[in-house]
Amino acid sequence: MKTSSLAYLYAVMAFINVLSAYTANAHDTWVETASLTVRQNEWLYVDLRLGNHGNEHRDFKLASKIALAPCTLTLISPNGKQVDLKPHLKDLGNAEKEGYWSARVVAEQTGLYQVWHTLDTLHGKVRAVKSSKTFFVSQDNSPASFDAASQHTIGSGLEFMLETPVNQLAAGKPISLTVLWKGKPAPNVRVAFVPRGETLSPGEDKTYERFSDPNGRVEFTPREGNLVLAVAHFVAEDEKNEKYEKTHYGATLVLPVPQNGLN
Repeated sequence: MKTSSLAYLYAVMAFINVLSAYTANAHDTWVETASLTVRQNEWLYVDLRLGNHGNEHRDFKLASKIALAPCTLTLISPNGKQVDLKPHLKDLGNAEKEGYWSARVVAEQTGLYQVWHTLDTLHGKVRAVKSSKTFFVSQDNSPASFDAASQHTIGSGLEFMLETPVNQLAAGKPISLTVLWKGKPAPNVRVAFVPRGETLSPGEDKTYERFSDPNGRVEFTPREGNLVLAVAHFVAEDEKNEKYEKTHYGATLVLPVPQNGLN
């Protein structure tokens, strides 16, 4: 093969490697449940999903399926007990890169359950560090309650803290979040709020996007009941070593917003 042909082949291969690293890094993970509430001692499914790579990280669509090795998935009960959900995950896809993971959970206690997911892996020369959260409430016949102080923080990387009481989540009412960067409020972070089925406008979408204030707070009011995915990203160009050239941080939070709130 001629030298020029070899050079061209190597250039194409290098481009594919860079593109593959970018494409893999451009995916987000999230955790979700179908409902915000479950009766005490009843079951529900916690899903670990991969997608949200289109329209500059601002869609709510599945794309491939995450490998479990670099992931954590933890259920935090109302009494603070933590359970590793990874051994309970079932593969709901027919092929290696199809579908998503799901774990059946029984809510034995009343109160607020928290679901955490973290990811730390390499995509080519890019390190990806991601966090995701969701919540659900197990209740008997009493109104659901929520204490923001009862939330646990991951404390590293980028993450969301829910400030709105769970029993105040409803269509037409504001959702308030705090964006944290390594445990501290992060100002001026772009956050997309993506209701399932909605398509955000290219560039900045003032209907569904907000920037966190100096205290890291950001607020969004959903028009209707739906699953709402909050997404934020940050690239740390200076976090690198011999294995990777930069670190891409991502955070997601999925909230099943009721149409009329909780009773």
